[in-house]
Amino acid sequence: MMMAEFERMAKDLENQIQYEEKKSGITDPNHFAYSTFAKAARQRADNLQVSIKELKVQQDTAETSVEELQEEFDKASAIEERDLRLRA
Repeated sequence: MMMAEFERMAKDLENQIQYEEKKSGITDPNHFAYSTFAKAARQRADNLQVSIKELKVQQDTAETSVEELQEEFDKASAIEERDLRLRA
């Protein structure tokens, strides 16, 4: 959910940047008269993209851990079932 919210926020910022660039007629961030608002919004959008990538790495790591734990649980359950059948 957080990644989706960050994506939405980044898209909103990109729309604001495009509006500012269109309004000023300057699209080069290195131009001396480039909109300071657009420059700041671009930095925020870039920061959101970095955060999204970091969250994706964390999500992938967590999903891998869950899969590994599920495999261990399945093995332990199979061993327990086998032991119960052998005792009966």
